[in-house]
Amino acid sequence: MDGRGGRRNPYELTEESPVYVISVAAQLSGLHPQTLRQYDRLGLVSPDRTAGRGRRYSARDIELLREVQRLSQDEGINLAGIKRIIELENQVAALRQRVAELQHAVEGAAAAMQQREAAVHASYRRDLVPYQDVQQTGALVVWRPKKRSAD
Repeated sequence: MDGRGGRRNPYELTEESPVYVISVAAQLSGLHPQTLRQYDRLGLVSPDRTAGRGRRYSARDIELLREVQRLSQDEGINLAGIKRIIELENQVAALRQRVAELQHAVEGAAAAMQQREAAVHASYRRDLVPYQDVQQTGALVVWRPKKRSAD
């Protein structure tokens, strides 16, 4: 299923489509294939596997490999720290998705509540007279119903 509720074409390539073998992924990420295997063993980047257990990397995996390399080389963060950063970023993304789902649910509930409230207001009897507190005004209010004519 795609994000619009329709079926996704099984042959459509997305960022998550596992298409790159390890040698291509290594070339695209600027890393050695052995480094990719090490990152896989450490759980930093987890590519999909073929039936024969061969690794298949997606475009998103390539981006993640580049980010791991950047954090390691440019920022001087060790692999354990990078793994924790990736875990926290994934957790933040999941929480953002959950917040969006909850916000959508709240908006739907608010709309339903407004519809129910409007229905209740529409069901009010129109022959009721507003009440005025006699003690505050000091006036006597006498109410006499109108005589109904014979139909």
